Amino acid sequence: MPIIGSFGSGSGRGFGQQGGSNKYKVRYLVLGSGGGGNYGPGSNTSGGGGAGGYRTIACKTFEVIPGCSYTVTIGSTSAYKGGNSSWGCITSTGGGQGSNPGNSAPQANGGSGGGGDPGGGQAGPGNEGGYSPPEGNAGSPSGGGGGAGSAGSGNTGGSGATTDISGSPQTYGGGGGGGANGASGGPGGGGTAVHNSNPASNGQNGKGAGAGGHMGPPGPHGGGNGGTGVVIIRRPTAASCTTSGSVSTSGTDTIHTFPSSGTFIA
Repeated sequence: MPIIGSFGSGSGRGFGQQGGSNKYKVRYLVLGSGGGGNYGPGSNTSGGGGAGGYRTIACKTFEVIPGCSYTVTIGSTSAYKGGNSSWGCITSTGGGQGSNPGNSAPQANGGSGGGGDPGGGQAGPGNEGGYSPPEGNAGSPSGGGGGAGSAGSGNTGGSGATTDISGSPQTYGGGGGGGANGASGGPGGGGTAVHNSNPASNGQNGKGAGAGGHMGPPGPHGGGNGGTGVVIIRRPTAASCTTSGSVSTSGTDTIHTFPSSGTFIA
């Protein structure tokens, strides 16, 4: 299927072959996987992972063409920078890895940025894809990973963003907590930093959430892994199509959820 450009998350235009009178309109959510919480060497702490990039439209205004096949790719769980997710030409960037004093800025950036470290590791600024509206937010210099809904704040991960695309309100893309013992992740599945002898928690799978970071002694554990991404497509039930995602209904709409890579055939 030819790709005719890439459009911002607020676009009402479709992709693929142009022309034809049978196009129909859908909603989508494309969420990259979250970044991992880094390991702070020695007595150093590290930041929490940033959430995966979050790109969506709020109503059915995005056109697809019946019979066209649209590849779905889901970012997988990662101890480092998160993986990209995509649907056709819509791509969301994986979340940045939590930073430590030896971590370079490019690894910390992502859809949402990984949290920084007071010892010298830089926080990621987020929106690495350069999209408008932005796909995510910055990590905090003090350790909290950025979330889909807000930047990291102090040691706490940024909050995720809420959407009803799946049929009921759900929050996705919380940033991981970092830079302090037991720092909390943001709403939307963000992981909690190491707490004494308890390891950091992973970002929640299917939420693109960032992982909790490491804490120096007495916390001997490294950071957690970022959660997997997801793609959700919501279409009018009257528009028949086939797909490899799981299927549910809400009112007059059918919802296709892809927790793993697959194909949407409009």
